[in-house]
Amino acid sequence: MIVGSKSSSDGARLVTPTMLVLWLVLATVPLWITRIGLYPYLGIEILIWSLYALAFNLVLGTAGLPSFGHGAYFGIGAYAFGLCQLDIVANLWICLAAAAAVAGLAGVLVALFISHRRGIYYAFMTIAFGQIFWTLAIKSHRITGGEDGLLKIKRLPADFGLVSFDLADNVAFYYFVLAAFAVGTAALWRLVHSPYGRVVAAIKQSEVRAAHLGYNVWLYKASVFALSAAVSGFAGGLFAMAQLAAFPDVMSLHQSGYVVMMTLVGGGLVSFWGPVIGVFLFLTARDVIGALTNAWMLYFGLLFIAIVLFRPEGIAGALSAAVQRHSLDALRRRSTSAMRLLVGGGQ
Repeated sequence: MIVGSKSSSDGARLVTPTMLVLWLVLATVPLWITRIGLYPYLGIEILIWSLYALAFNLVLGTAGLPSFGHGAYFGIGAYAFGLCQLDIVANLWICLAAAAAVAGLAGVLVALFISHRRGIYYAFMTIAFGQIFWTLAIKSHRITGGEDGLLKIKRLPADFGLVSFDLADNVAFYYFVLAAFAVGTAALWRLVHSPYGRVVAAIKQSEVRAAHLGYNVWLYKASVFALSAAVSGFAGGLFAMAQLAAFPDVMSLHQSGYVVMMTLVGGGLVSFWGPVIGVFLFLTARDVIGALTNAWMLYFGLLFIAIVLFRPEGIAGALSAAVQRHSLDALRRRSTSAMRLLVGGGQ
């Protein structure tokens, strides 16, 4: 159901049946995850990385822009959350807003320099800026803690005025992250299917054609990059809460590569939900195969190579194609049966 074709009616909705089913399934995770031998914290990771991957797919899948240093904005959000909590005010909503805002501002800064570039030059510049942010995080020891990271970050309570929820427990924090994931996915879905999202998709097809139609291509490319960075930073803030720390490792080039692999393996180029599939597969493979061998990345890497070579549309695209083939076969069978009945009735 997750990878089914999107109808125009689904695109116009804020909440789709697929979202409701997915959220209901995710709501049951704490009830059975330990029974199948997995850690409850894995569910938190999957939700946070899924939101991050969906934000990244705004750039890669929707806009067709190859950003290979996107881990920088995830990490900036984590640091912004921690620094806001430790040095400004220990308020959950202000710290999460700071995570999104600071990462978004960093995205705006980078977009000013790279949005006039295309293809490999665009990709290389995203890597360069990502490495600059990573280096600053390591070298700014007084601010970020350097290689040791920013420690003593707390899971602040979710204060709604009349009622406040303690998020120290993993189960309580899981449901808070699930609520953030639900709001985030609904907002990203609506953005992708809005007139703005359709213009961005048109730019992916042809920047020249979009420019001739009167759209400011540079502005759209810059804005979608900044939006992606802001949501990635918000996910980074949640990750800082989950880890109780912020580390420069999440900003490194290989960590940025992980979200690219997740998105491509899942099928983010053809499906909105592809990144979620890729995150689930990557993190469960890390825990399940990683429990058997330290070389689990070897097997995931082989899977990545196989998908790129034989199924470049990813798992979501392959499943969608299989569903379409099944539907066509069923339609052919019904048509054949109807023809036989007509011929038999004529005789």
